[in-house]
Amino acid sequence: MADLKMPELNSVVVAGNLTKDPVFRETTNGTPVVNFHIAVNRRYKDSTNQWQEDVCYVGVVAWNKLADSCRDRLFKGSAVLVDGELQSRTFKTDEGKNRTIVEIKAKRIQFLNKFNKQNGDCLLYTSPSPRDRTRSRMPSSA
Repeated sequence: MADLKMPELNSVVVAGNLTKDPVFRETTNGTPVVNFHIAVNRRYKDSTNQWQEDVCYVGVVAWNKLADSCRDRLFKGSAVLVDGELQSRTFKTDEGKNRTIVEIKAKRIQFLNKFNKQNGDCLLYTSPSPRDRTRSRMPSSA
């Protein structure tokens, strides 16, 4: 019998809102990196045919030019579409225990908020529900 080979497919596309401001840093060799979490909403009908909502919190990491482009565009509440792949990493906690997390390594991030390049203001939808969106302006600098 011929050996069957599993296809090597690792692709993720999610849309959501940042749960807090992203964390920007540079590695020891100067490579820019940004980490943030997004809340991804899911609507479904339960066994009684009633609509329910569920939220999944997903970690995202972006590197190099993609991290740089996030620096001026992302803040708590920003809406993004992230295209990337799942990766896991292990690290030691302050208590010395090993911890493994799974996150999305972004290949592409689409900024879904409107951005005014003239004055640097971002038009942010403050309600996570697409049925009841109110708009407010976020200042360009904090």
